[in-house]
Amino acid sequence: MNRLAVITGGTKGIGKATIEKFAKEGFDIMTCARNQNDLKQLVKEINVTFPQVEIHAVQADLSKKAEVLKFAELVKSYNRPVDVLFNNTGTFIPGSVHNEADGSLEVMIETNLYSAYHLTRALISGMMERKSGHVFTMGSIAGIQAYANGGSYSISKFAMHGFTKALREEMKPHGVRVTSILAGATYTPSWEGAGLPEERFMKASDIADAIYAAHTLSVNTVVEEIILRPQLGDI
Repeated sequence: MNRLAVITGGTKGIGKATIEKFAKEGFDIMTCARNQNDLKQLVKEINVTFPQVEIHAVQADLSKKAEVLKFAELVKSYNRPVDVLFNNTGTFIPGSVHNEADGSLEVMIETNLYSAYHLTRALISGMMERKSGHVFTMGSIAGIQAYANGGSYSISKFAMHGFTKALREEMKPHGVRVTSILAGATYTPSWEGAGLPEERFMKASDIADAIYAAHTLSVNTVVEEIILRPQLGDI
């Protein structure tokens, strides 16, 4: 039986690229996103390109705790060990702390942090029991270096970095590896219309390759953080 990777926010950008990478390497996939049409298209593409793997894709808004827990119960209902969990769901609302739209912090904390917190708590006990598994979190350069117009987004990503560090410490004696992905500007739909050439950005497939490479190391080794930036620097 194929190993299983659970990757949230899988229809676009880094999430989609990571699904494609793990599917290419023979992993079955479970994913979720908010747009049903995007999910259907993703399933169609994976089934055509990687017929040797199974993909299960469900509609869910992981900014809502109830939907996170519902997705987790669906994952557990398949009664299969989760080998990889990639908490990738996220959103970005530009603005500064002193004048961004009211509610921006709540939206980004709920989406960027709480989704990972609740899903990890729901699924990690199986990894702990088996003393095997790998949790990845989608952080950001903004989680280690604040920048103008990054307000609550940076706050949420600093919190995600702290969550990942805490989880890493807790999982050391349980054989579960934990890795934070701290990525700079990556060419995804969120950057479309920015007026910058595509070659100025990192490729989503490069992030996916880095995630897979970290996972393939022996269980004696964990890559705690992966920092990736465009060659010409941050945008």
